[in-house]
Amino acid sequence: MPRSGPISLSLPAFQGTTRKLILLNVGAFFGLLLLRWLSPQLEAVLFGHLLLEPLAVAHGEVWQLLTYSFVEQGIIGILFGMLTLWFTGSLLEPSFGGRWLGELYLTSVIGGALLASAISFTHVLGLRPDVVATGAWAGIFGLLVAIAMIFGDQEFLLWFVLRIKAKYMVAIYILIAIAMLLKQADSFGALLQLSGALFGALYVKFAPRRGIAFGFSERYFGIRNNYYRWKRRRAARKFEVYMRKQNREVHFDKDGRYVDPDELRKNPNDKRWMN
Repeated sequence: MPRSGPISLSLPAFQGTTRKLILLNVGAFFGLLLLRWLSPQLEAVLFGHLLLEPLAVAHGEVWQLLTYSFVEQGIIGILFGMLTLWFTGSLLEPSFGGRWLGELYLTSVIGGALLASAISFTHVLGLRPDVVATGAWAGIFGLLVAIAMIFGDQEFLLWFVLRIKAKYMVAIYILIAIAMLLKQADSFGALLQLSGALFGALYVKFAPRRGIAFGFSERYFGIRNNYYRWKRRRAARKFEVYMRKQNREVHFDKDGRYVDPDELRKNPNDKRWMN
């Protein structure tokens, strides 16, 4: 449910899935910097296969749909990106859990990359499939939209100056991305952010409360348990037939569990034995 509350200038907790995502991004950033210092040619080749290029994805480099989000070129980009990820993730994770947050982030990253890459082949707004993009902002936009949908009335200090509700703050981010897309200034990057926001909204609206993985596991275990119950009922019926051939009567309930004959002899109208 939406909520509102006082603004706090204290830093949020640095823990859980939020911390893991930030450490992965920062580790990849400094790892590529170190590799550039040790072997610039190897770093250039590796970097070219990790960033997102729709044409390369169409030619089979599908891992780029994920790896681009852990590749950042500039120190300013990684700094503001990770700060935003820290604040947004730390707001969502305590309420919904680390698994839900991780799924939301990855859904926005991968789904946004798929949609933006597909649109780039249409050449609308000057887009081309040979352009490239990097950075975690598609996933971050998914988290921002989730905050607007769930905690829309929570107030923040935009750029540490302006007191504003979350839903209006996120609207500003989205309008900036739309303006960049329409002005054809880093059109593919802006489209990637908007696509990530769209998939973040879809995840919040349609995903199970405890995450897609939990929903699939519940469905799997439900199907598995139904199968075991069916096997138990079938075995019980076979055993009943076998015992009747031996001139003995045994009974099982609808779930295939053995029923004690003494229980069958009890008066069904006498409820005292149930205590």
